[in-house]
Amino acid sequence: MSHALPSPDELSPETIAVTAGRPRWEPGAPVNAPVTMSSTYISRGEPAPGEPAYARYDNPAHHAVEEVVGTLEGACRPAVLFASGMAAIDATIALAPPGGRLVMPAHSYNGTLALARQLAALGRLRLSLVAIDQTDDVIAALEGGGASAPAAMLWIETPTNPLLEIADAPALIDAARAVGCVVAVDNTLATPLGQRPLDWGADLTVHSGSKYLGGHSDLVAGTVVAASAEHDSALREFRRIHGATASAADAFLLLRGIRTLALRMERVNASAATLARRLESHPAVKHVHYPGLDSHPGAAVARAQMRGGGGVIAIEVHGGAAAADAVCARTRSWAPATSLGGVESMLERRRRWPGEFPDVPESLIRLSVGIENVDDLWRDLDRALGGQV
Repeated sequence: MSHALPSPDELSPETIAVTAGRPRWEPGAPVNAPVTMSSTYISRGEPAPGEPAYARYDNPAHHAVEEVVGTLEGACRPAVLFASGMAAIDATIALAPPGGRLVMPAHSYNGTLALARQLAALGRLRLSLVAIDQTDDVIAALEGGGASAPAAMLWIETPTNPLLEIADAPALIDAARAVGCVVAVDNTLATPLGQRPLDWGADLTVHSGSKYLGGHSDLVAGTVVAASAEHDSALREFRRIHGATASAADAFLLLRGIRTLALRMERVNASAATLARRLESHPAVKHVHYPGLDSHPGAAVARAQMRGGGGVIAIEVHGGAAAADAVCARTRSWAPATSLGGVESMLERRRRWPGEFPDVPESLIRLSVGIENVDDLWRDLDRALGGQV
């Protein structure tokens, strides 16, 4: 698929995001990977390896974006593209053996928690929820002891969604490896430009492509990058059997979004840091959760393993749920909507969702910082926090 590029080791991630996954440079060839809008393909006899046969199994439109994401994550193989982030999460958790124990942050994304609880209720796995930023407690959960066997899979979110806790991922991965535990890292919030979990020894890294990778709130997709050929093969088989295949159009949109990932992340990291500092001194704000602030309990770990504090801030406001809902209703530039990672700034009170973890504060507002002018965003937020319409 690709033209000859220098080795990824010779290129920065910013360059890889733009140049990987391109067609070969030949006269008359397109600059961008073409979109193949077909559900089936001509075949005479058994398809040769790599030859498409049916779009649920594979689609040429997937290959370019899979190559880019795999290369950005530092893998020796392409990513596996799924129809949604939840499909990617489902396929990854399915790698845990039946009856095995899954160790997962208590403050994981609520869709991940809902899936894990459902699988536990069905007897498919046993679930241990932990405070992922408490390294010693997580290691103890991994090791088990007594009647509990060592964990089969460790699921890491860092930062977590929505409380933005920071896990000491390299230390946890080392501990997991010591007990033979598979490690998957949801890297959605940090992106591959913020951290590369495979470099720390993780087995799998997962993304909701709908968020920062796509970046424009116009697609639903997910990716998983596997360190081993065995896991990669199992993920592709899961996708084929379960029908969790992304469309060609979504693959195209996801690839186009990744081309500007570096520019967008540079902007949102800078703007989020500015807004977080200003929010710390706002009289209507009770607490600011942002790993780029020195006041964050995981700030030192975040500085060691992340590039930037990310584009998401969580704030707790005085006055409880009603006050938080009122802030969200008063903004003009910040869209009151769920999701994150788009070019537009969005905010929402997370406990409006019934599935959110009960100890997430009722007054917590998650802010996804977009690429607008930071002072425009601040004026709108300041006005809404001050009770002005």
